[in-house]
Amino acid sequence: MQNQKLRVLFSPEAISQRIQEMGKQISKDYEQKEIIVVGVLKGSFIFMADLVRAISLPLDCEFVRVSSYRDGKVSGKLDLLLDLEPEKIKDKHILLVEDIIDTGNSMDFLIHHFQKHSPKSLKICTLLFKEKMLKKNIHPDYVGFKIEPLFVVGYGLDLAGKLRNYPAIAVNEE
Repeated sequence: MQNQKLRVLFSPEAISQRIQEMGKQISKDYEQKEIIVVGVLKGSFIFMADLVRAISLPLDCEFVRVSSYRDGKVSGKLDLLLDLEPEKIKDKHILLVEDIIDTGNSMDFLIHHFQKHSPKSLKICTLLFKEKMLKKNIHPDYVGFKIEPLFVVGYGLDLAGKLRNYPAIAVNEE
């Protein structure tokens, strides 16, 4: 981390404040309902941990993992590496949590996958949204921050597996 030249986009304080706002809105929207918060690994784990603490409702936490990499290269085909049992989704209110939506390919894949299992509702929450990069018709219900098409790291987002623990969201300027 010491050799990286990082330009902070969102400070830890700004991230925390926005997550508190999102948690209040989610709590209001799901009032009197129990939700299952499903994090998309690996990037969402830090965001999801803070988000669920900001939600003042009964909830359950689960995780899924998708990958478009094969033999170290982007394959263009998505694989579900970690899934939920269909009975955990059926007739439940699902909040799918992602760290960042850019092309929308992964989220589109997950939406179609989850809809096969008949959830009562399915909403999308993302910390970062690169709307200008979308290739799929994805409309997140909850967005932390809209950003330009930049490569960002920190707060769960990585560069070759590193910088996930950087406390802010930053652009790597190297």
